[in-house]
Amino acid sequence: MSFDHRPHPDQTPDADRTRGRRNRVLAISLSVLVVVGLVGFGSYTLLNKSEASENRRGAMTEDAKAPAPDRKKPSAGGSIEGLRTWDAAKLTRNHVSGPVDYPMKPPVGGDHNPVWLNCDGEVYEDAVPDENAVHSLEHGSVWVTYTDGAAKADVAKLAERVGRTPYSLMSPYKDQAGTIMLTAWGNQVTVDGADDPRVDQFFSAFVQGPQTPEPGAACTGGRGAR
Repeated sequence: MSFDHRPHPDQTPDADRTRGRRNRVLAISLSVLVVVGLVGFGSYTLLNKSEASENRRGAMTEDAKAPAPDRKKPSAGGSIEGLRTWDAAKLTRNHVSGPVDYPMKPPVGGDHNPVWLNCDGEVYEDAVPDENAVHSLEHGSVWVTYTDGAAKADVAKLAERVGRTPYSLMSPYKDQAGTIMLTAWGNQVTVDGADDPRVDQFFSAFVQGPQTPEPGAACTGGRGAR
């Protein structure tokens, strides 16, 4: 019985080296494929994120360009019972040196004297020129007027209210229709007395209100009592 001690052909050193090279090439190839796959996946993910970001920025830009919703503000004085209003576009605002024939008493606007009547809480004991008072209305003041028929208590209380309210003035007015009237540019109401709730409503709505053609214009340095 004999034994063959010669190496098997597959177990030669050359075969081992060949097999080792083949394994290394296979491992490298697999590693390259994995890396390429990861790079491709990462690029795909970055592209998706970039596109999503661009879409969000585009949407925000479009939103910014879109007009804001039309939010209509309630008209000033709209809830004041008996309020009379005039079209502001028809109330001219020219400066004139002579008298003006106003169609309403007291006037609610129109051409007026270049010098306003002081209206920083001014209470006048005598009648004042319409033309100067209208200029004060243009600056956003409220003008309280009364006739001889007004109760003294009402006159005193209204004078106190005007005296602590910038952009307001008060004076007697002989020929007006109501006993006590409140006037702003383009707006007017007759009230029953100093405690009439419409007094507070009118002051709140029209002292430097949205009807004012020249908001913030001076109410001092004009014409005072004479």
